[in-house]
Amino acid sequence: MTNLVNLENVSKSFGVRPLLDGVSLGVASGDRIGVVGLNGGGKTTLLEVLAGLEPVDEGRVSRARDLRMAVVTQRTELAKGSTVRNAVLDPLGITEDHQWAADARARSILEGLEITTLGLDSPVDTMSGGERRRVALAAALVRELDLVVLDEPTNHLDVEGVRWLADHLLARGSALVVVTHDRWFLDTVCTRTWEVVGGQVEQYEGGYADWIYARAERARLADTLEEKRRNLARKELAWLRRGAPARTSKPRYRIEAAEALISDVPPPRDNVELLAFAKRRLGRTVVELEDVSISAGDKPILDDETWRIGPGDRVGLVGVNGSGKTTVLRLLAGDSEPLAGKRIQGQTVRLAHLTQELRELPPQQRVLEAVEEIARRVTLGKQELSASQLAERFGFPANKQWTPIGDLSGGERRRLQLARLLMAEPNVLLLDEPTNDLDIDTLQQLEDLLDSWPGTIVVVSHDRYLVERVCDRVVALFGDGKITQLVGGIEEYLTRRTAMLAAAPAAAKQAKQSKQTGQTGQAAPQVKASAADQRAARKELAKIERQVDNLAKKEAQLHAALAEAATDAAKLLELDAELRSVVSAKDDLEQQWLELADTAE
Repeated sequence: MTNLVNLENVSKSFGVRPLLDGVSLGVASGDRIGVVGLNGGGKTTLLEVLAGLEPVDEGRVSRARDLRMAVVTQRTELAKGSTVRNAVLDPLGITEDHQWAADARARSILEGLEITTLGLDSPVDTMSGGERRRVALAAALVRELDLVVLDEPTNHLDVEGVRWLADHLLARGSALVVVTHDRWFLDTVCTRTWEVVGGQVEQYEGGYADWIYARAERARLADTLEEKRRNLARKELAWLRRGAPARTSKPRYRIEAAEALISDVPPPRDNVELLAFAKRRLGRTVVELEDVSISAGDKPILDDETWRIGPGDRVGLVGVNGSGKTTVLRLLAGDSEPLAGKRIQGQTVRLAHLTQELRELPPQQRVLEAVEEIARRVTLGKQELSASQLAERFGFPANKQWTPIGDLSGGERRRLQLARLLMAEPNVLLLDEPTNDLDIDTLQQLEDLLDSWPGTIVVVSHDRYLVERVCDRVVALFGDGKITQLVGGIEEYLTRRTAMLAAAPAAAKQAKQSKQTGQTGQAAPQVKASAADQRAARKELAKIERQVDNLAKKEAQLHAALAEAATDAAKLLELDAELRSVVSAKDDLEQQWLELADTAE
């Protein structure tokens, strides 16, 4: 492997605070490295030093000759007055629409990052921060590169976009260094992990799960490590062990020793106890939407839809960007009114709504004062915490609690917003992208609190780990005006979205033919598909056939499981629901196969 970038005894400080202290490491061709650590701990600084955007105070940074590198950090800016075309296509020498349409890489990236919906001639100056970040990411990925350096690339992507980005980075041969708090992304993409802590960079083999095991092993061996971090590692390990066996690769660490740490840890959540407690606190009615219709401009989001959220429900709401998830959450919170139908809220409900916007607080107010302004003590489930203890759980140690709010970073203000929300002791939580700008340690603290929190939760998040751990069921907005229950969770959502995208060309073709028939009164003559269309259809047919085969195997497994669970009523209901979902998905795919078969012939 070729060395691309090397750091030798590098130190970098801002003011009197050292972020990197005598760090030596390297990036080789083929490396895919995930960078983790606390907010403000030096992750972005490490990336900018690697990329040459920041000079070092001491040490040396060397790069391979003629290194082709692209960097997208949170400070990356696009040229003022430029359009999507200027930023993404002009550097490639693509000046005409037919040229970019014929460029498979550019087309795939623009579609995968949902930039084609913005329009190639859209000015970047009028776009939101998230849209500009996606354009900057596309401008980097369309190039032939040796090294890609990315800072929080998943922040403005939906679940589907995160999966696309992971697949894209796995498929290309470039080395990668990425700062991200998305643990599914880390596990899927990265083969090594760097943890920036105390001015040093600890290096581990493997992705997120391997790092968690290694960190637990380090906690076992280091008697001086704080008990709090040991407990967090135990909880996280208990959840990882509860999940799919393939969630972690086989690291070289002593996994048996690490698992000994969690041998006496109970399941992270006692659903029966929490549900009983939630019913006592909330009664039967929580929040209900009855025959409601809402829209965003001219775009309908819900159409005569009824949705009842009960005591103790823990729901993840997913959908593509722009599908209306935030609008639905605002309706649930009572911040907006439906066009038709009504919203019903129980009398005992104390609702808290975490929005994506940061609430402005007096800049001179101290962190602890802002938390104590809500309450001095809080009971969360079986835990009673002071304002100071809760602030510490969200990454504000004692020496940080007297920091003026005006001096906090965006991520720190987000953590403060969460702490204030929980201090109010709500029994219904509506969380809109709660993981944005949070580091992994704070995410673990948040999940630890939510895991044992006895109330109703509705979460909108692109973080698959958070949804899978905190929520018991997943619902989706597919653009049909309905709220669709997904028995198979996020995997079922992604499968359905893939099927919908595959079916879209056939549906458009059928609509065009229907239109032609209506205009002439006669069926339009059949037009033979072009050779390119036939090749594309045959490729899609092969893909659908593989998906159908996989679903058929799953169907057979479920039939066998049903036979084994003949005496377990609860298990039978669960398996039967999953089987219906699999059969429905298989039928949809077979219908798509029939529609594509004509084009392929």
